[in-house]
Amino acid sequence: MEYSFHALLFRAFHAQRNYLRPQISAIGLTPGQPKLLTVLHRLGSCTQRELADQCEIDPAAVCRMLDSLEREGLVSSAGSGGRRSGPVSLTEAGEETYRRWKRRCQAMEKVMLDGFRPEEQAQFADYLARAYRNLGGKQES
Repeated sequence: MEYSFHALLFRAFHAQRNYLRPQISAIGLTPGQPKLLTVLHRLGSCTQRELADQCEIDPAAVCRMLDSLEREGLVSSAGSGGRRSGPVSLTEAGEETYRRWKRRCQAMEKVMLDGFRPEEQAQFADYLARAYRNLGGKQES
């Protein structure tokens, strides 16, 4: 069976999600939370609104995920304005959880890109980034 390009991309996305879903649970996270941890790790700290913008998700969803992450001791909010206006950052436990997540993602990428030469991997990454931008995705900061 021959698949269209969009169908191939969709199938790869689902295969990746299915591969990583048990990994998310194994480190005590729920879907969506690894993305928040990754952004907080990259930026150091940011507001809830900045997190929503960076993750391209609804601020209410970010609020719910942060509530859970804060209960688990993975994030903390500082400042008198609370989490809505004040900065949110990873705790030491949050940084460790992020590192565990990153290791699992690297292992998945190794499996996914098996047989790809380094220059093919770089091209593939470039193609995906360009397709994302063509569809109105945000530029990486």
